[in-house]
Amino acid sequence: MKIVVGLGNPGGRYAETRHNIGWMVLDRLADRAGWRGRGRERDASAVAMGRYRGLDLVLARPLTFMNDSGIAVRKLLARERAPLSELLVVADDFSLPFGKLRFREGGGAGGHNGLRSIIEELETERFSRLRVGIGEPDRHAVDHVLSRFAPDEQDRLGELIDAAADAVEAWAREGTGKAANRFNMFQLRPADPSRTAPPGEVDGPPGPDGIRRLKTGWRRVRRPDEPG
Repeated sequence: MKIVVGLGNPGGRYAETRHNIGWMVLDRLADRAGWRGRGRERDASAVAMGRYRGLDLVLARPLTFMNDSGIAVRKLLARERAPLSELLVVADDFSLPFGKLRFREGGGAGGHNGLRSIIEELETERFSRLRVGIGEPDRHAVDHVLSRFAPDEQDRLGELIDAAADAVEAWAREGTGKAANRFNMFQLRPADPSRTAPPGEVDGPPGPDGIRRLKTGWRRVRRPDEPG
């Protein structure tokens, strides 16, 4: 039995945010398996499970909110009596450019509160995770992860989610190492320039004055040659 946990926050206000891309990947897998709407709530998670293309899979979305994701993961592993080697956590990562995928077999939380909670609850960092790049923040990290994707990213989001779902399937069949060899070099197609906001527009690049316009206001972007 392979257990895949997608991290995110419950509630409509978070549904399309960057922080919920783990849920989006699990939804894509559930759609492929024909399990959408067939899951149930248990152990602080929304869980769908069954046999898919020769794989015995459990797809779980913690309902605890991100900062307490570890509670749901601990309960899920206890119920299934599964070893850590059968667990994969899918999480967003703002240290990766949008569209990048990275498998790791362990390591720290990297500033991700959901991963930190899982590490604390399981008392180990030794579990596999698939990190999905959501782009580096140009403002406070919390504002970034709870924001929605820009138009040029939205155009390519479906392709990224498909690739991440393919990566999860590869992990379930081949293990973390082989899946990493296949997907850590994944390249999403470039953005369509016509869908990139021009300088001065919301989420566009800085204008000549160094001011970038955001949904939450304006921010002056420091030039690389400026003193810190």
